[in-house]
Amino acid sequence: MATQHAAENDSNDKANQADTQEDAVGDGRHIDPSLGSLTGEASGQLHDSARPHPDREQPPVWQHLPSQAPQPGEGPTYYDRPVIKEPVWIWTVPLYFFVGGAGGAAAVLGAVAQLFGGDSLRGLVTRCRWLGAFGANLGAVLLIYDLGRPARFYNMLRVFRPTSPMSVGSWILIGAGGVMSIAALLTRARGFWRGVGDAAGAVSGLFGVGLVGYTGVLLTNSVVPIWSAAQRSLPVLFITSGMASAAALLELMTLNPREAKIVQRFGHVGRVAEMFAAFAFEHDAERVKRVGRPLKEGVSGQLWKASKLLAVIGLVLGWLPSKVRGQRTVAALCTASGALLLRYAITQAGKVSARDPRATFQQQRFDEES
Repeated sequence: MATQHAAENDSNDKANQADTQEDAVGDGRHIDPSLGSLTGEASGQLHDSARPHPDREQPPVWQHLPSQAPQPGEGPTYYDRPVIKEPVWIWTVPLYFFVGGAGGAAAVLGAVAQLFGGDSLRGLVTRCRWLGAFGANLGAVLLIYDLGRPARFYNMLRVFRPTSPMSVGSWILIGAGGVMSIAALLTRARGFWRGVGDAAGAVSGLFGVGLVGYTGVLLTNSVVPIWSAAQRSLPVLFITSGMASAAALLELMTLNPREAKIVQRFGHVGRVAEMFAAFAFEHDAERVKRVGRPLKEGVSGQLWKASKLLAVIGLVLGWLPSKVRGQRTVAALCTASGALLLRYAITQAGKVSARDPRATFQQQRFDEES
């Protein structure tokens, strides 16, 4: 009797093993039974991909060769997948672009006012120094927050590489924060310490030039199509937008008539130049239609349109003759808000552009042909 049961069990095991081998190819583990067999305690388990999931989205089936475009004129791609990784920056980075740009431009204006204005512009110099110090130091905090921990920022200072905009920018940021803080703290000093503060203020102007412009150079040095396409216009846009936003923030402060006139003229130059630079940036990006698409569509397109609208409102209100402080305040708020949204629009457009599987190829072909 025992022998009969053993024979039956043996027979069942062999049948189960044959069934298992027969279904092995389609069970999600992709094992060819002619090359290997599934035996043992867990051999009958099914892989998750073999179980039916009615809610699971099925991968699309290619109707054409992945290296060819589905429509004429779109060009080939790499299996319809993004070629580069999109930037992983969080919300603090475009905010850092804004405060750093405004602080750098204010430091430049303060250094010029100190050298050519004398004691009559001491109030403006003081405000420019504090605005510069605030922008540089807050920018460092925002950058460190994006990196996750301070050690990662310190590691960027271990070397100085002149060919790397990121390396140069890190040293500009740390140097600007230190020098501008010294200039701001000694702005009311007397005697020897006043001379030290003035020297630091003059050096702050040099650091301010780098602080307001290096972020634009950093973006264009990347392989993100929409940033790379604007190598000439994007740094200029960041500089002029920094001038406009610095003037707008200063216009919200209390200034004497001479100081207010200087800040107003500085703001006029920045606002007008920002409009031309924005037009040039949009033109450079749209030389390849696919590359410029993020400025027209989606969240990045809406942010870009809103930033231009606010910039125009600030420009018009700033040029209209009026002694009403409320008008100047609205103009300043619109200009500063437009400059802030501009940074977010450009950052978001870069992420969208990097995810586009065809934008990189089309931009590279355009660069090769031109």
